[in-house]
Amino acid sequence: MSRRVSFFLCLFIVLGLVSITHNSVRGDSEYVGSEACKDCHEAYYNKFAKSIHGKKAIPGAPINRDGCESCHGPGAQHVEKGGGRGIAILIFNRKENPNTRDSKCLACHENMRGVANWNISRHKTAGISCDMCHSIHMAKEQKDLLKEMEPALCFGCHKNIRAQTNKQSHHPMKEAFVGRQALKCSSCHNSMGTSNIKAMIKADSVNDLCYNCHAEKRGPYAFEHPPVPENCLFCHEIHGSNHAKLLVRRVPFLCQSCHNAGRHPGTPYTNLHSSGGPATSGKNRFFGRGCLNCHGNIHGSSLSEFFAR
Repeated sequence: MSRRVSFFLCLFIVLGLVSITHNSVRGDSEYVGSEACKDCHEAYYNKFAKSIHGKKAIPGAPINRDGCESCHGPGAQHVEKGGGRGIAILIFNRKENPNTRDSKCLACHENMRGVANWNISRHKTAGISCDMCHSIHMAKEQKDLLKEMEPALCFGCHKNIRAQTNKQSHHPMKEAFVGRQALKCSSCHNSMGTSNIKAMIKADSVNDLCYNCHAEKRGPYAFEHPPVPENCLFCHEIHGSNHAKLLVRRVPFLCQSCHNAGRHPGTPYTNLHSSGGPATSGKNRFFGRGCLNCHGNIHGSSLSEFFAR
């Protein structure tokens, strides 16, 4: 009886080892290795080897796993069929489903801090995939493997924003100050998504974002100008304006959109009050009508309820 048990036990072990070996060989046979890829795609392979994904010192890097096939999938059938674009292998182009392309990147990068909100981001819902902005093989900005430098990369899609940044008054996206770099789109936005879904800004509100640079406008003040703590965008165009200080309209018309009456006239004067014509009474009211001439502390004041200088 014991011999029969021993026989079946040995038979079970042998069959198990044969099955495991068969599956292992079958799985390995689907992969050809990066050297086989290099034979046809040497230029791409060399750029991959120089990228962060090709550094063996980094644990979990594709070069330490299946190399090129970590992202493109097993290449045996691709080789057997003589190669060719998209034949029996995953390629990253717009014909491929964005979720399929993203899944390759998220397999390693899903738990990164900056990617936590990717699934609720505007880019994700619009069908934008990782490879539309990032490239392992053709990156021009090596730190984040971007296909273009900012802001040119973002302007490729956001052409209306590019037009605004070319206006007379704009944030220093093209200029750099002494000791300070020019702003980039990523200075204010996280393209991978944030809790602020609409604009993907790096703050809970517009004001909190603006206060990162303009802390002197935060207050607290004894006398607050009501629009200021509510939303900076009531008065300012964030990307660019043809009026000074990125204002949505020039002074006094901006002020008169709320202050149309008061202790002194808030009337938006017309051509009837210009310096033309024979009459002299009430002329020249166009000039010197800068509200900020007197109300200089427009964001708030601890001295005057009228925000006087």
